[in-house]
Amino acid sequence: MEDNKNMSAERSLEIIRESIERSQRTITKNSALPMVWWGVCVVIFSLLIAYLWKNYGGPAWNMLWAVMWLVGYVGNRIMDKRQEMIPTTFVGKTIGHVWGTFGIFCGGMGILLGLIGCGILPWELILPKVYVMGCITSIISLCFGMGTTITGLIIRNRIIQVCGLLAGFGGFFCALHIPGHQQLYVMAGVGVIGLIVPGLLIHLQNKE
Repeated sequence: MEDNKNMSAERSLEIIRESIERSQRTITKNSALPMVWWGVCVVIFSLLIAYLWKNYGGPAWNMLWAVMWLVGYVGNRIMDKRQEMIPTTFVGKTIGHVWGTFGIFCGGMGILLGLIGCGILPWELILPKVYVMGCITSIISLCFGMGTTITGLIIRNRIIQVCGLLAGFGGFFCALHIPGHQQLYVMAGVGVIGLIVPGLLIHLQNKE
């Protein structure tokens, strides 16, 4: 009788493991197009804000990051409805929390800098102007890479892990050596390496 109980417990653990692995595979498959979509949004808005910053009024155009999050969210919701649906799991919730936290912190910082650039809020509210503009892109790039790498670790995907590390550390150090609006070109590169490249590779793997 006790052996049957042990076997049942072992079988239960095996079922749980198989369910988690299925969830990881499905989430990986479903993440390909959203990653590409968000990466394209980051690249387009980075280049657009860089252009407007350089030619039409300075860092106040960082307010457009709020528009990017809205556009990205709407597009992501449309894709979610067309993709394979899976039950809500701990894995899916955790990934959602990771990127939700990233969006709140980094999106909020972009909007705050836009308000400061418009003159609505004083620079002294945070830190001296030179310090903020010299480091904010580096910090966001690092957070971006951390989010991507953590996602890769959760779903056990080495492609996402490596791309996250390259995007995070590469963006962090590159942005420290580039001034003003040119830092947004670094952000565009982070979007390509951290989202578009892994998304496309995962999409190609799913086709095989």
